[in-house]
Amino acid sequence: MMYFYITFVIDKGKMTLKDIYKRFPRERDCISFFEHIIWNDKPVCPYCKHHSYSAMKKEDRYHCNNCDTSYSVTVGTIFKKTKIDLRKWLFAIYELNANPDTSARELAKKIGVTKDSAWLMTKKITRGHLESKDLLQRIIDNL
Repeated sequence: MMYFYITFVIDKGKMTLKDIYKRFPRERDCISFFEHIIWNDKPVCPYCKHHSYSAMKKEDRYHCNNCDTSYSVTVGTIFKKTKIDLRKWLFAIYELNANPDTSARELAKKIGVTKDSAWLMTKKITRGHLESKDLLQRIIDNL
């Protein structure tokens, strides 16, 4: 069996899930963080790459005025359609970067999800590292 490890440099000391929740008190704060990291605060349709959009009220989504679709910042990322709190995803990314040998069972205990959910997150983060190393690096750099 082959393992891939995420290797980034972390020089900010030990971070906890509690630290993530302090920095991002609401899920909306994570969405804003991702919008800054992924889009540089300017939404871009992931389907047609157009910059003309309308914000959808009461949702963290946008409507593309060019291709008539709705989208969020998580489309096309490892976070697409996740039901797991984005703050837990941020901590998982940090934790797997800082401690690549963390098992799914250990991660599950640390973030309060099932072992199967933690395993899936670990696999998605590893795949994300292989497919979009730049995005994960920017997330780590801005935590």
